Amino acid sequence: MTVTISWHEASARRLERQFLANPAPEGAAVPDLVSAMLGAHAQVLSAAELSIGVRSAGLTRADVRTALWDDRSLVKTHGPRGTVHLLPARELPLWTAALTAVPSAPSPFPADARLTEEQTRQILAAIGDALDGVCLTIDELSEEVVARTGPWAGDLVMPAFQGMWPRWRQVMHRAGQAGALCFGPPRGRKVTYTRPPHTDPLPAQDALRTLVLHYLRAYGPATPAHFAKWLAAPARWAAGLFERLATDAAIEEVVLQGSPAWVAAGDTSFPAPEWKGVRLLPYFDAYVIAAQPRESLFPGEAYRRALAGGQAGNYPVLLVDGVVAGVWHQRRQGRRTTVTVEALGALTARQRRELDEQVGRVGEALEAAPELVLGEVTVGPHA
Repeated sequence: MTVTISWHEASARRLERQFLANPAPEGAAVPDLVSAMLGAHAQVLSAAELSIGVRSAGLTRADVRTALWDDRSLVKTHGPRGTVHLLPARELPLWTAALTAVPSAPSPFPADARLTEEQTRQILAAIGDALDGVCLTIDELSEEVVARTGPWAGDLVMPAFQGMWPRWRQVMHRAGQAGALCFGPPRGRKVTYTRPPHTDPLPAQDALRTLVLHYLRAYGPATPAHFAKWLAAPARWAAGLFERLATDAAIEEVVLQGSPAWVAAGDTSFPAPEWKGVRLLPYFDAYVIAAQPRESLFPGEAYRRALAGGQAGNYPVLLVDGVVAGVWHQRRQGRRTTVTVEALGALTARQRRELDEQVGRVGEALEAAPELVLGEVTVGPHA
């Protein structure tokens, strides 16, 4: 008999497994939290620090930076969707094997600016060689790549902000995904790059299988289309991958809100009660990006107010009882940060108290004294 799962049941389990329903105890290992999230989006490092911080009691941005730059138990590199993520160093063999097995999207650049596969191979090898054992700024790395390949790699053909970037940079994200590049410690105000520790990647199909199961345990039930969107992979390719895993009995079908979806085989236990609580999640938090269906996570007015053209993550969100119920932002001045919250509906007295606690947690994670400013918000009559 097919298991039928409601949105609230799915949401409660995801929040629990994301350490959002019940934050991990003080002293939790930072890589374990990041692993549960399937990576912390780190295009803006402070957002990644906060994503990790709100999932554990007592963690601060200093703990994340220690894991990243001192212990090296985290790696800052290009992960899902080609975007910058923090990933556990121990999981690099999985990520590099899985991400390089995802078919590449067609090049968005004009024909005379594109790279051939042979040129791409040369650039990836040059990046890995140039960064082995050193940290280089982007300009230093560019010089090394061009010296190792040829002047064609340095042609300024990529539109970028108000200038042009050299040709080789269009595959920089692939170098990160392949394990040839990651971020190094900042050199003053300059970003540096280095090569992560050498690892032996897993066989591609084993890595893809493991990644799907990891994804389904964290964010399932989900469809191949949900997985493809999260990974920025071709939908038809993802559908074929799920079909093979279903044939191998690695995943099983369930019904989520009346539609077919998938979970890891045997992983069909869901909390009975829906989760009740308030959370503040930063830009591009992993839960906001991955949890589907998106229209259930962003109900009603939240879909218009908290999504940018249907894209999740552009706004920090107020989560109430498992769904987006507002947006917020912060402004830091010295040791103080002001958190301004715009709720889209009335908050109960209990929710208002929880919001105060969450603002305190944001301040603790960012090592700042927090102050809450309420925007368009009212407090309802019931505690």
